[in-house]
Amino acid sequence: MSALDAPASALPGAADTIVAVATPPGRGALSIIRLSGGQSHEIGRAALSRWPDRPRQAVLSEVRDELGQILDQVVVVRYDAPSSFTGEDAIELSTHGGVVVPTTVVAALIARGARMATPGEFTRRAVLNGKLDILQAEATADLIAAGSRAAQRVALQQLDGGLSRRITALREKVLEIEALIAYDIDFPEEDDGPVAPARTLAVLEALESALRGLLATARGGELVREGALAVLAGAPNVGKSSLFNALIGRSRAIVTPIPGTTRDAIEAVIDADPWPIRVVDTAGLRSTTDLVERLGIEVSESYVARAAVVLCCGDDEASLRAATESVRAAQRRRGADENPLIAILTKCDLARDSRIDLSALGGEIGATAAIAVSAESGAGVQRLLMTIGEVLDNTVGLPELDAPVLTQARHQHAVAQALAELEAFRYAWRDERLPATIAAVHLHAAGDALRDLIGGIDTEQVLDEVFRRFCVGK
Repeated sequence: MSALDAPASALPGAADTIVAVATPPGRGALSIIRLSGGQSHEIGRAALSRWPDRPRQAVLSEVRDELGQILDQVVVVRYDAPSSFTGEDAIELSTHGGVVVPTTVVAALIARGARMATPGEFTRRAVLNGKLDILQAEATADLIAAGSRAAQRVALQQLDGGLSRRITALREKVLEIEALIAYDIDFPEEDDGPVAPARTLAVLEALESALRGLLATARGGELVREGALAVLAGAPNVGKSSLFNALIGRSRAIVTPIPGTTRDAIEAVIDADPWPIRVVDTAGLRSTTDLVERLGIEVSESYVARAAVVLCCGDDEASLRAATESVRAAQRRRGADENPLIAILTKCDLARDSRIDLSALGGEIGATAAIAVSAESGAGVQRLLMTIGEVLDNTVGLPELDAPVLTQARHQHAVAQALAELEAFRYAWRDERLPATIAAVHLHAAGDALRDLIGGIDTEQVLDEVFRRFCVGK
């Protein structure tokens, strides 16, 4: 029996009533406290002066500690199992904000029998009680962490079950192939005759094609979720940090005339259309004997190797050529692909060399595009953002924000495993001419891989990993 097949009450700690503050700590108008579990209503009645007569009714009440002292005036909403987020009896308290009020209210609920929830425990219970599947639970965390509208749309689509339905449909195709093979094995002499191999092969080819198509969305899904990595690279003091600040619209990188000021990478996500861009300001690429700066340069090379697009910065022709050479050398040292480069002539407002033919220079140094910008005046900054989007469109394709996409390594691994098992079945069945009963083992493994993607998790450790990055209270 898998962890998701077991009743929630059979899992460690599942019978406890849990409590947590669901809103961020700090000064604010309101805080929301969630309580879920078999004793939540009993604990709520003991702590509150007024109790809702029916589910989902909001009631103004007072919450008291175990000594009867009033802690706050709250609004309480009651939820009855199974019609709650977790599928259990639950209540939500809207208290005044700050630190002291919600902390003392939580303490009063713990004193009456609740315990503090662990990160993601409310969502975990929703999964275990059949309110969500694993993909929808992951989408909940992605929606909270979304740093762009594109990431928000993809997470909402997944939360609505779009990816789950797609995976379910693909798994049903695996079962269809298994059924065709089983019919051929068990009923070879039926009136309809044996199943034609061409029929089974047609379903198999369509399924493999669909899995490859879904697997192809993984790159775009990662870029939407994390932001397409655009790395500012070049020699020190050519204007990378000034351009970084101009791109994100506020000063985050230190800008000084002293070479080597940036010692570590600084990141920010720009909510651009259609791709969110995770722009990174890095230490200048140059030879140095300074140990700290050398460590910063190694970090820069690591980012350059992983970048979806590298923004090679220089304030004249010589520094632009040097930036390109440094980037390509860093990619070779790291064994990385030579990803697209955009040559950026910074400080164009200073007109240091107005004779530069950027288009010709870009072609010479192998840049996909060449742009002149000024962080001081803002000239060329919007054009740069548009160019980054165009380069990503050409290399990755337009993001499919309203279609099921794979957004995490776990998704990609499961779909790739299912595809590999189907290919192994084809080889064993068609090329090796093994008995169908033996070759069908691969079909079963493919179905299991897709089932596990949605929720057939067999180990508690996998669940722990899925919910590890959740916030407490969710």
